[in-house]
Amino acid sequence: MNKKISSKLEASKKSRGITSFMAMDVAEHAKELQRAGRSIIRFELGEPDFDTPKVVGDAGIRAIQEGKTKYTPSLGTMELREEICRFHKKQYGVTVEAERVVVANGSSAALFLTFAALLNKGDEVIMGDPHYACYPNYVLFLDGVPVFVPLFEKEGFTLTAAKIKKALTKRTKAVLINSPGNPTGVVLPEVELRRIAKLGITIVSDEVYHGLSYVGRDRSILEFTDNAFVIGGFSKRFAMTGWRIGYVIAPREYIRAIQKVQQNFQISPGAISQEAALAALRHGLKDAERMRKEYAKRRTVMVEGLRMIGFPVKAEPQGAFYVLTSCAFLDSDSKRLAFRILDEAGVAVTPGVDFGHLGEGHLRFSYATGVNDIREGLRRLQEFINKQRVFGKSALALSRRKG
Repeated sequence: MNKKISSKLEASKKSRGITSFMAMDVAEHAKELQRAGRSIIRFELGEPDFDTPKVVGDAGIRAIQEGKTKYTPSLGTMELREEICRFHKKQYGVTVEAERVVVANGSSAALFLTFAALLNKGDEVIMGDPHYACYPNYVLFLDGVPVFVPLFEKEGFTLTAAKIKKALTKRTKAVLINSPGNPTGVVLPEVELRRIAKLGITIVSDEVYHGLSYVGRDRSILEFTDNAFVIGGFSKRFAMTGWRIGYVIAPREYIRAIQKVQQNFQISPGAISQEAALAALRHGLKDAERMRKEYAKRRTVMVEGLRMIGFPVKAEPQGAFYVLTSCAFLDSDSKRLAFRILDEAGVAVTPGVDFGHLGEGHLRFSYATGVNDIREGLRRLQEFINKQRVFGKSALALSRRKG
């Protein structure tokens, strides 16, 4: 008997089940408008407008010239792994063995490696809501279950140990923290990090925005517990988004599992990017500090400007380069509003719904762009808001006349 073979062309349920990354959807539409000749101010992506520091770029060029273009060990070069350990000792006072460091093709890949090694089907990962847009999809794609803890603007969007404790169940495998945070810019205080560590559960700490704090020195979860996976990277601090290089520091018990996942799905991190990352840690920190100071200035311009045109910024960002603020006075449907602002005002922003249920009714503004662009974007937003108010008054007057 001949078996009927399905010829239906359809993507897998798993791939269809994950949500799109709306920040990228907005960015891609913005680029389409730019190709058509439109002037677009870009507040949607967390991508530094600075060039990669010259000392880092030169290291990448040297790597090519010297033929360092082959596979590296699957865990990354020992030279870079050891330098990451020295960096953590200097920055946080913690001792990390190179055997616990896995270099990856970006912090996104590091997150995937982490959850691939950590999760079994049905395992729960606690995270805040709002949260970085992609976090739930990592967990869901690897058959885990994201558990959301509500974070409120009036409380500074702070994920606390008390809230985490209430969400714990027998299926809890880990809690995911992000400080400085995306999309809120929140920095978890030392006392809260200590309390979270004392809960005794495994912590996945996304520290990719370290180096971009404005309220004191960065604190790593490794200062308070070894039962943690630390996600680090170079994209934000060193303006190296296109180099795709990051790392995870993991408990020894998980290293072999992470290594096997890397061997099968990535083989190894990029050789050229590893040489550039090595130069960043050794010689690029002054450039990184220069950029941080400039972001601090931009933060002031963005926050004050948003408030002046009507956005009620209640939770002022303490780190990273984002502002998350309510847009309900214009439209509670943040996706619809974001695309209207892009099409009508030529300003790209990210809808808050991208960051979870409690992100809806908000917009995220990135100040990873220059002050002149920030001011121009705010001017365009002011015009857009003024038009909405005029339209609203006209519509109200018309309805009254008809009544």
